[in-house]
Amino acid sequence: MPFKHNAGRRHRIGKMKFKVTNWPEYEAGLRRWGSLALWVTAEALSWWQVPKRRARGGQPRYSDLAIETARTLGLVFGLRLRQTEGLLTSVLTLMALDLPVPDYTTMSRRARTWRSANRPNGRSVPRTGPVHVLIDSTGLEVCGAASGWRRSTVPKSRRGWRKLHLALDADSSEIVAHAMTDQNAGDASQVELLLDQIDNPIHQFTADGAYDGDPTYDAVSRHSADAAVVIPPRSNAIDRPDTGIASQRERHIAAIKANGRMCWQATTGYGTRSLVETAIGRYKLIVRPRLRARSFGAQQTEVAVGCAVLNRMPACARPKSVRCKTAAP
Repeated sequence: MPFKHNAGRRHRIGKMKFKVTNWPEYEAGLRRWGSLALWVTAEALSWWQVPKRRARGGQPRYSDLAIETARTLGLVFGLRLRQTEGLLTSVLTLMALDLPVPDYTTMSRRARTWRSANRPNGRSVPRTGPVHVLIDSTGLEVCGAASGWRRSTVPKSRRGWRKLHLALDADSSEIVAHAMTDQNAGDASQVELLLDQIDNPIHQFTADGAYDGDPTYDAVSRHSADAAVVIPPRSNAIDRPDTGIASQRERHIAAIKANGRMCWQATTGYGTRSLVETAIGRYKLIVRPRLRARSFGAQQTEVAVGCAVLNRMPACARPKSVRCKTAAP
């Protein structure tokens, strides 16, 4: 980006200051994050055990809701599977609920084929109307990966890292879609998979330069034909004047050549892309930057539960900040 060339002189520019306008509500919500008060609805009690089936084969004892509850508690409190089993047992005992608790081997086995029993991505209230989608990706370390002389002792399937792709709603800061791939998957190759998880129409799609290219523009147009795509073109990108109608990418190139990249960012609202980077930082801080599961299916379950947890937290506490006006020198 252009401002990186002036990094040596940016210390002369004062940082922007913001003020939280709903501090009492936000402070109370932060305290609720650490509350141990739990409740189980009548609907959850009815779906805790799997209804008996009449077909042949084994009878599952625990529903997907029971597995999801156990995995969520373990992820929030940073517990291993055995400790998660003990925590859930003590909680149900204190609540005087006679419900079977999944053992740690069952939780490990069912995590490979788990399917969410709640709304997709754990969203509290489904949105209606067009959304502004922000997309970015990050790397997650695989538990057991090592370097140097220890690398030879680690199985090849557990080396390296995974790549987490997130799609964020710019208005509510909720994760509307996610996907996990290996480290060799390209960012643009997951755009269509992420958009398939979004039911609402898209009025703007914003991503960084890694998603620049016709495949991304085509995937967004297939989902929402009138969506505005805001992706910074490469520095050596050139327009194609031989085409009859200028595409969105060609209009971006022309605007950057005419007014500069910084002016293009302010005009298109490209700065909102920082929200998805904040969500990635929140995921690594609250959930963790390393995957504990070993199999790929269990790792996908771990990521899905982590995204559902992050979507529930803004409902408890979300700050409303405004920029403070600085006095002229």
